[in-house]
Amino acid sequence: MKYALLLVSVSFLTFACSNAEEQPAQEKLTFEQAESDSTAYSQTAENATFPSKDSLLISAKVYGGNPSYPTILLCHQARYNKSEYDGIAERLQQSGFNCIAIDQRSGGPIGAVQNETYNRAIAKDLPTDYVDAQQDIEAALEFAKTRFNTPVILWGSSYSSTLALYIGAENTTVQAVVSFSPGDYLADDKGSLVPIMETFAKPYFITSSRSEGKGVAALLPESKKEHQVVFTPQGPGHHGSRALWINQSGGEEYWEAIEEYLSAMLAVLK
Repeated sequence: MKYALLLVSVSFLTFACSNAEEQPAQEKLTFEQAESDSTAYSQTAENATFPSKDSLLISAKVYGGNPSYPTILLCHQARYNKSEYDGIAERLQQSGFNCIAIDQRSGGPIGAVQNETYNRAIAKDLPTDYVDAQQDIEAALEFAKTRFNTPVILWGSSYSSTLALYIGAENTTVQAVVSFSPGDYLADDKGSLVPIMETFAKPYFITSSRSEGKGVAALLPESKKEHQVVFTPQGPGHHGSRALWINQSGGEEYWEAIEEYLSAMLAVLK
């Protein structure tokens, strides 16, 4: 299957090659129907804004897919912005998924691409710690539900993948979670993830770099429910959703795993 991979700027690729990995304190998918219908989907992102819980304006890119497919809300890692998902969102869109990538207030520029939500928060003298972004993600879930009215998969990267698990455990809009490189580094603010994951009832896909695998495993119960998947790469892998960037070393083993999971989610959520 050929995937449309657009909107990746030269500055973004340069940044991807040079930026060090963020280390916070702490049936194979084919989508035949989506591929045959792919010309019906816009392969460019629609820019959108909507208010957070405290009325701060959030910037987003919206990628329309198959109207009967789930919506994936894509949340970036620290010091990044929605452009972390350039290329990733288009590939998911080409497979039929509706996608929304947001700028959270805890983030920053990628090369010359600004995090507009962060800039607004700084201008208003609002806090921009990891936990402050939770309200942005919760507001984006409401926007996703209204915009596409399909089941929502919450996808996070690094700190936002940790927030995705906290939010996903309780938020009724979230039907499944994708979590790239979570950790228990928000325990002081929100309590440990360990007891939350003991009773986590929804489907999830959790992954990380290989070196992070042992720490991720420590967050999770030994006995998992149906459609709760933990993927550790054979190679060294990468921290966060950057594992899926275009031409990323070892990226295709992540893609194979996440596409298999998303294929299962189509059967569960459609």
